[in-house]
Amino acid sequence: MSETASTKKMIVDVWSDVVCPWCFIGKRRLEKGIADIKVANPNLDIQVRHRAFQLQPDIEGIMPTKDLLADKYNIDVEKVSAMQANVCSIADGEGLCYDLENTFSGNTMDAHRVLKWAESTGAAQELLEKMYSAYFEQSKPLFTHEDILAITDELGLDHASVIAVLISDNYRDLVLQDQDVARQLGANGVPFFVIDMKYGISGAQPQEVFTQTLATALTEK
Repeated sequence: MSETASTKKMIVDVWSDVVCPWCFIGKRRLEKGIADIKVANPNLDIQVRHRAFQLQPDIEGIMPTKDLLADKYNIDVEKVSAMQANVCSIADGEGLCYDLENTFSGNTMDAHRVLKWAESTGAAQELLEKMYSAYFEQSKPLFTHEDILAITDELGLDHASVIAVLISDNYRDLVLQDQDVARQLGANGVPFFVIDMKYGISGAQPQEVFTQTLATALTEK
């Protein structure tokens, strides 16, 4: 679609990790902000692009998330449970039903590589939504080839193509490039949102922040 006087385009790049609880919350708040801005601008074409960001790029093996967080922040498991309960409460306010009690942590490189492949088929956002829901709402892992194939198969994505990605090193360079760009933009955590490579939003800010920032970016159109 070409940009005309009546049709304007906007690109929102979203750096996130598939095991970041705030990223799914931020995704919902962005979506609500987009819905708000499009009420007054129905011809606005907003493209949302997933950008990879690994919170634990060097993690090996799979371990309970509670143990990982307790070790990372040097706190006991009970405090981790309290932290997770607070996040679940906030997620509930966005219409999400988190269950963080039995989640696991592991390396998310393969998940991001498959998301990069899905981008070429137009299914990246649908797959990202499915991965988030599986992990945060159903406590399903996302780390082995079997874990990822279970989700892509459920979506009806081409099984052989996903396997071809998983058994190769394809798209790894794109994942690493995304991480480098995030650092260049000053992001050291996620979620991180950039509108038209001009306006940044760090963290899962309230919906109103997304609406206002999108409106500000739109004035330049």
